[in-house]
Amino acid sequence: MKNEIKVVIEAEKGRVDKVLVHRLKDYSRSQIQAWLKEDVVTINGEIIKANRKVAAGDEIVITIPEPITLDLMPENIPLEIVYEDDDLAVINKPQGMVVHPSAGHPNGTLVNALLYHLENLSTINDVIRPGIVHRIDKDTSGLLMVAKNDKAHESLAKQLKDKTSLRKYVALVHGNISHERGTVNAPIGRSKDNRKMQAVMAEGKPAVTHFSVLERFEQFTLVELQLETGRTHQIRVHMQYIGFPLAGDPVYGPRKTLPGNGQYLHARLLGFKHPTSDKEMIFEVEIPEMFRKTLENLRK
Repeated sequence: MKNEIKVVIEAEKGRVDKVLVHRLKDYSRSQIQAWLKEDVVTINGEIIKANRKVAAGDEIVITIPEPITLDLMPENIPLEIVYEDDDLAVINKPQGMVVHPSAGHPNGTLVNALLYHLENLSTINDVIRPGIVHRIDKDTSGLLMVAKNDKAHESLAKQLKDKTSLRKYVALVHGNISHERGTVNAPIGRSKDNRKMQAVMAEGKPAVTHFSVLERFEQFTLVELQLETGRTHQIRVHMQYIGFPLAGDPVYGPRKTLPGNGQYLHARLLGFKHPTSDKEMIFEVEIPEMFRKTLENLRK
């Protein structure tokens, strides 16, 4: 039997998140926000967002998800540690590796590998994301910064929020981009048609991606992209939005046209100020072998 909470609106007005915080005294604001993000809150049978306004007679139902037990176990998974000191580590994540455990990926993740290879990890994020300051998609390869203590985590997270860190990607996209550079400034939110996808929408969160052309092929373009913001699937959504979806992208791209397992997207360069020394740190890694071979074949 499902565990449900039902709330019938009588005279309350305003946003559903604020109404629920007022009505459900036994639950925290953060728990209610989490339910809304997990799409388990409905009004009159319809899944809604936190900013949905309520009306008299509305029936709100929260279907509380079954608790997921995840045992975080250190796993001896090979890991390319580009840099490490007492405060942080920089990892070159391979394509195909999930960053942290979830219901669909309980083990074999970057976090499981970090627990094996590193002695300390920050504890600011929830229990399944120790050390994780930012993420890249499962099938995106490249550089990630990992915090080894909470002080370092706060510093690195603040740099991301303040847009002072540097993140540059390389991607292979469908089509031939005629201009040398451009900027996509388009807000991103969860798609109304497919809840597993993101989309450009007026009510989304601000998202800015800069790009420049590195090399052109007959049907593809190699681009460098720099993130100003870090929305979920940002590069993939923005490039699809302007008509140049990523090659190999199973979600936002056309039918598979090149070999490989996922989008041709690589986090090549990462820069930030060291949380203790304040020294400027910049790291760069080459594109993976499959990516490199595909470019060689396109040049032929």
